[in-house]
Amino acid sequence: MSTDQPRHDGSPAGLSKQRVVAEAIRLADSDGVEALSMRRLAGTLDAGAMSLYHYVASKDELLDAMIDVVFDEIDLPLEGVDWQSAMRHEAVSARQVLSRHPWATALMESRTSPGPANLRHREAVTACLRTAGFSVVMATHANWLLNSYVYGHALQEATLPFETADELFDMTEDVYLPQLPRDQFPWLNESATTLVEVGYDPAEEFAFGLDLILAALEPLRTSP
Repeated sequence: MSTDQPRHDGSPAGLSKQRVVAEAIRLADSDGVEALSMRRLAGTLDAGAMSLYHYVASKDELLDAMIDVVFDEIDLPLEGVDWQSAMRHEAVSARQVLSRHPWATALMESRTSPGPANLRHREAVTACLRTAGFSVVMATHANWLLNSYVYGHALQEATLPFETADELFDMTEDVYLPQLPRDQFPWLNESATTLVEVGYDPAEEFAFGLDLILAALEPLRTSP
């Protein structure tokens, strides 16, 4: 029988959970997770809507699987290096992954049935912090703080009206400065003008804040 011929359940041959989840992620990346429905997903897969439930029992199970893929894309903390380098590597990777999947930011901490990649990632982060000398409570504080920073930064980046330093430069000169007359907004006008003059690049903000957080956590270790 040809692999292109539909099965009796209304789904095409070759349909799998992996393919269903991958297509769901593609749709969410394109249009946002709010636009994702089982019916729409079935349509893009050329399958019957009910056939998807052979692979994911519910929308929640689909979201769990999608988030697990996102966690799987994030690098684990590096081994064989100091804890700050290890966690910096993980945080930078997480930011890059969430920039590819902006819909995932709001869901990363919401899953009550985490998948294997999700749990593997959390275990590795906890192990990194605990073996670095953080107590259980302090490791939890550190993990929470780092996640909040990464997720918050990812959310902010996803909503900015510019993508590059050049675009920000143009917007500052053409849009922002005309709204900031010096006599009414002297401090904002000075800031905008100076940032244009020095060639400010907002892409540097993530590393700046991350280094501050890691440095602030260093003295809180209970053992070296």
